[in-house]
Amino acid sequence: MAGDRSHRRNVHFYLASRPDQPLGGLRMHTSVTKKKFLSMLEILIIADCPYTVSLRGTCIILTATDEPLPPGHYDIESSGDGIESGSISITDEPCITRVLSRSVSGRQDRFRNEVRERDGKCVITGVMNPDADVGHWRTFEAAHIFPVSKEEEFRSQGFSRWITDREGGSTGINSCQNGLLMRSHIHQLFDGFDFSIDPDDNYMITSFDADLERLDGRVLDPICRDPNDERSVRDELLRWHFRQAVLANMRGAGEPVHEFDFPPGTDMIGDILSGPQAAQRMEAELFSRVNDPSLVQ
Repeated sequence: MAGDRSHRRNVHFYLASRPDQPLGGLRMHTSVTKKKFLSMLEILIIADCPYTVSLRGTCIILTATDEPLPPGHYDIESSGDGIESGSISITDEPCITRVLSRSVSGRQDRFRNEVRERDGKCVITGVMNPDADVGHWRTFEAAHIFPVSKEEEFRSQGFSRWITDREGGSTGINSCQNGLLMRSHIHQLFDGFDFSIDPDDNYMITSFDADLERLDGRVLDPICRDPNDERSVRDELLRWHFRQAVLANMRGAGEPVHEFDFPPGTDMIGDILSGPQAAQRMEAELFSRVNDPSLVQ
């Protein structure tokens, strides 16, 4: 069953001309400043005119400062003379549908091993793996930033050009430059776009959901982004993930929140087919099984 990302939002935004029809919203945490909010809106808004954003009832126009964003209703309107607000709309850019990207297949052994070697810890929480020296990695997983199930998009959209260690003419999607080491449950949240990392805001982590792990406001561990390390994670891929998280969480009611936990005996295929985005999700699930026989039940 898929959940709804619009629950418990405390920030909502509208066209000023349609104050009863929200364009989207945000479950805000402390990492969201006025500057951050405006940069998120730039991902979502298509406008052929200058526009302003103001907190309803105050007539105060938001400016890009590091002050915390107050919760409330925000109105977006044209700031150009004689230009109607109808020239402002929300992008229909597709948001990617992904499944949990565990690295357990032979094809991804190199990816997993290099991410482990580079990071040695969960780069989101900072938790070290004390048993790394004896090869025990339980509860630690190498997470793809751009999912393997979308390798064709990775190639066609030009992301391969950022990867410098492509092996054997591959796209490079299994390069450690497209990976981060995380605790298992953190990996699930990352794949679900429940949080993301903004490389243009000092690698700060922004949470879009309940944030039970208190990730919001943390900074991505420097060990995986050392500019002197050729294996370091690529900002362009982090930027792509952050954009996807904004699209998934802030536009309209948000993208469906898909279930990852399918215990033995569960009709996983039936649940997927009866839920939202069935075709896209089945494509991703089937890709993961074709490329990883260990996942076939």
